[in-house]
Amino acid sequence: MYVPPAYRVEDDAEAWDFVRAHPFATLAINGQDGPVLAYAPLVVHVSGPNQPVELIGHVARANPFHTTIAEEGCACVAIFRGPDAYVSPSLYPSKQAHGKVVPTWSYLAAEARGHMSIVRDPALMRPFIQLGTDHMEAGRDRPWRVDDAPADFVASMERGIVGIRLVVATLTAKRKISQGKPEADYVSVQSAFAASDHTSHQQIALEMQKESQKH
Repeated sequence: MYVPPAYRVEDDAEAWDFVRAHPFATLAINGQDGPVLAYAPLVVHVSGPNQPVELIGHVARANPFHTTIAEEGCACVAIFRGPDAYVSPSLYPSKQAHGKVVPTWSYLAAEARGHMSIVRDPALMRPFIQLGTDHMEAGRDRPWRVDDAPADFVASMERGIVGIRLVVATLTAKRKISQGKPEADYVSVQSAFAASDHTSHQQIALEMQKESQKH
């Protein structure tokens, strides 16, 4: 992922927090006939002290994605997307001053690269669903747990999936939200997005507000 210095998230904790907040990933590996993609929620997991960060999840056993992966595993990229929004030049006060402005796109994203492996034994699937469930149910008044469902039903579900584990070598996060624009242009975009009915605009406006508070 191309990341100019102004847009790079330098704080590792902030980058991982972004992944936790946007767990639905696009997975990409190299197949015999070209790139092979899959989509799956992934949970950030560290098994112990001095251990690498892992991304844990699962895909359907019927999904041909996992059949592309050799027994020894393969290189994989996991892409995490946050809010995004088109930015019209009409939002810039500098358009009226000199006209030297063009459209752009604001977005937040992260890219984890590492080694992916597959666990296919149905008897070993429980951690792959338990971690994700606990993460997504956290904070609810009455969190749903895997054990809430009948054991035979859960076992049948486990036979229908395969576990995926990505041991992360690098994580790169990017926040492209009009940094470097003249202050008047930045404020104008933020204000327009904050007043918009579009959820993505409102989310970008909040991110721009956070960015302003850093300085």
